[in-house]
Amino acid sequence: MAVRLREATVALTGLASIGAGIFDQCPGLRYIGVLATGYDMVDVRTATERGVTVSNVPGYGTAAVSQQALALLLEICHNVGRYSQAVHEGGWVSSRGWCFGDHPLIELEGLTMGVVGLGRIGQAMARMARAMGMEVMADQEHPAAWPGPLADYVPLAELLASSDVICLSCPLGESNMEMINRETISGMKDGVIIINVARGGLVNDLALAQALESGKVRAAGLDVVSSEPLRPGDPLYGAKNCFITPHVAGTGRKSRQRLLDVAVSNLRHFLGGRPANLVNP
Repeated sequence: MAVRLREATVALTGLASIGAGIFDQCPGLRYIGVLATGYDMVDVRTATERGVTVSNVPGYGTAAVSQQALALLLEICHNVGRYSQAVHEGGWVSSRGWCFGDHPLIELEGLTMGVVGLGRIGQAMARMARAMGMEVMADQEHPAAWPGPLADYVPLAELLASSDVICLSCPLGESNMEMINRETISGMKDGVIIINVARGGLVNDLALAQALESGKVRAAGLDVVSSEPLRPGDPLYGAKNCFITPHVAGTGRKSRQRLLDVAVSNLRHFLGGRPANLVNP
């Protein structure tokens, strides 16, 4: 990374990390454009100290990522993939009745979704959950600026203890690294469902895998994991009732086009002396 950036004044990064060591070796760097909404891959504190502007692309994947979260949840609740495979393998035609029910279905109406991080994606998930008749909790100190009641705002500990479905849609930072761990899982409802479309580092993989095996966590739907790509040997590799997609939620064509449009605009604003979408404190 440092070799490629040594003579650069501008860097664009997706998931490649730019830490303090990079800044030491690349003194000419003046601008970093993060090709994502989350910017935990950049040492923003060091960047600010060195006078390096950092911009991100907020909101480009709100619709797509929230839709992915819903897709993971509905797959867990309705086992569409499993049933389709069973039908194609002859399970329906060989069943004794008019249908067969190898995998129980879950009705979401009346259940409670806890949304951790009520930003754009979290708000979209809250609206979807309400549309399906779910109660919604959020860990926000201040209610989101949205017309009408969007969620009941409660402390995080209460949200984790009271939710039937927990959806993680918050940024990753030092304060919430592995916030889903053995201790916090133990305080959750038996049979809770966990959805993570934010960052893998929010979850302790081993603790989640063990909770899935024991049944404490009924199922998990993950578009992100702590070490990507997921490899054999990772605790979640082959874990029971763990549905994993390869960090694809925001990769649809429309989302990527929005991402590139804003990234180019961010760079133009920086070159024009009017930085936009800054993440520097």
